[in-house]
Amino acid sequence: MAKEKTVFVCRICGQDSSKWVGKCPSCGEWNTYIEEIIRKEASNKHPVSGMEVPKAKPLTLNEIEAGDEPRIDMHDEELNRVLGGGLVPGSLVLIGGEPGIGKSTLVLQTILHMPEKRILYISGEESARQLKLRAERLSSVPTDCLILCETSLEQIYVHIKNTQPDLVIIDSIQTISTECIESSPGSISQVRECSASILRFAKETHIPVLLIGHINKEGSIAGPKVLEHIVDTVLQFEGDQHYMYRILRSIKNRFGSTSELGIYEMRKDGLRQVSNPSELLLSQDLEGMSGVAIASAIEGVRPFLIETQALVGSAVYGNPQRSSTGFDIRRMNMLLAVLEKRVGFKLAQKDVFLNIAGGLKVNDPAIDLAVISAILSSNMDVAIESGVCMAGEIGLSGEIRPVNRIEQRIGEAEKLGFKQFVMPKYNMQGIDTMKPKIELIPVRKVEEAFRVMFG
Repeated sequence: MAKEKTVFVCRICGQDSSKWVGKCPSCGEWNTYIEEIIRKEASNKHPVSGMEVPKAKPLTLNEIEAGDEPRIDMHDEELNRVLGGGLVPGSLVLIGGEPGIGKSTLVLQTILHMPEKRILYISGEESARQLKLRAERLSSVPTDCLILCETSLEQIYVHIKNTQPDLVIIDSIQTISTECIESSPGSISQVRECSASILRFAKETHIPVLLIGHINKEGSIAGPKVLEHIVDTVLQFEGDQHYMYRILRSIKNRFGSTSELGIYEMRKDGLRQVSNPSELLLSQDLEGMSGVAIASAIEGVRPFLIETQALVGSAVYGNPQRSSTGFDIRRMNMLLAVLEKRVGFKLAQKDVFLNIAGGLKVNDPAIDLAVISAILSSNMDVAIESGVCMAGEIGLSGEIRPVNRIEQRIGEAEKLGFKQFVMPKYNMQGIDTMKPKIELIPVRKVEEAFRVMFG
């Protein structure tokens, strides 16, 4: 029997060391080294993918044939858009999310609507009976999807060679292990070796593979950081379990844009695509409600209107509270400082609470104007007119900076029946050719915007 030895591996970047160190010399993180037991005799073998590939030779760009391979239609408009138009043959896609957020439901629901493809669903967490019960709940249409409950990577390759599928699903990558490494499934070494082997298999056979991954308590995908570097596409499935909405966000995509966004609604019979999120994210009646402002935001290529809610009150304790849900708390503090310094509103002794309705997390700086408008509306207890929508980035000197793709923002507000649109004055260049039906109100500074909305 081979003598065992221990090695310490960084759980962030995968750097290994013969002894424990406090600070990783590769990524600079502290207290990230964990102990793993490996063989003393290093094995140079890798898990076989079932394909013999000839040795590669260098080629010039003119010698490489790059045909337009048709993408695989997933029969899901939201998923297709986030992937960049469909699933690329031979790609490796990683879908990550918190436990219970709906990752397995999304993947299983998608493949149940693809009867024209031969799909192999490999489950390392659930039994075949559990998958059968979930499939009956999601769809009543019978399908020929192949189900395999297996955690050994070598056995998985044997079943793939026998079934010859068009698409492979692995749920989840943390449960798969290979015989080449003696550490337990889910360890850094196992996840790194298995994902690298699956990548070689996908590139050799041109069979796309979808991996499902867990999320750790820090919010990043569990396992070494090299897992995200290995795969072609990383999709983050996020949302609050107390809300019905789920967001599929592209973090990395070698075949498309990384700013795409897909929105789903969680229901008892599965996930429903939300084609027009603006109507669902807005309250039905905003008449007379202070502290509410409507912003026109863009995520990816999709414009939608979001409801920004704010509550300002006198500080009960010595230090005023600052709380934000769905918006960067540091940016909110910056906007409060701008109001204090440039506009003259005294908010230093006030509690400020900010919320983006629907459980969304928005990073678009164009909602700055709506954030400060909602804060001042709550502070003065004066409601903003229900037919007003706005977009604009706030600078440190109190100016309203221009935003991108203003035509799409205006068009979305006009489509939902808004009467006025407050926008940066610089964005008025080129808008005259549109001739929108909505009234455009250009403003240059924060004071001008407040005079328009509050008189």
